[in-house]
Amino acid sequence: MVAGWFATGAALCGLGVLLGAFGAHGLRDRLTVDMLAVYETGVRYHLTHALGLLAVAWATSRWPNAWTGSAGWLFVAGIAIFSGSLYLLAVTGIRWLGAITPIGGLCLIAGWIALAVGALRAGS
Repeated sequence: MVAGWFATGAALCGLGVLLGAFGAHGLRDRLTVDMLAVYETGVRYHLTHALGLLAVAWATSRWPNAWTGSAGWLFVAGIAIFSGSLYLLAVTGIRWLGAITPIGGLCLIAGWIALAVGALRAGS
């Protein structure tokens, strides 16, 4: 699964750059300053955790266990839910989408914890 996590991370990095460029150039004149900031937050977390998937690929090659693999799935879910809900909120203005954003944030936090546990378990 090492190559799969690396490929997923790389693809999500590319998508993050694409969405960031779209926000900067395509949405700048269409969104309020506040909604553009929401969109940019989504891009920032998207790119950060896509890079985190590259770390997951490295970690699973070094310490293959359920924890390191779970970290990857949690990052993917977190990007989809956290960043995805912010993208949709910014573009559509549907406020209830903000209510699901914290679920994605919890996935991202859990992903980092799982990655740490995977490394610690392998080191013992």
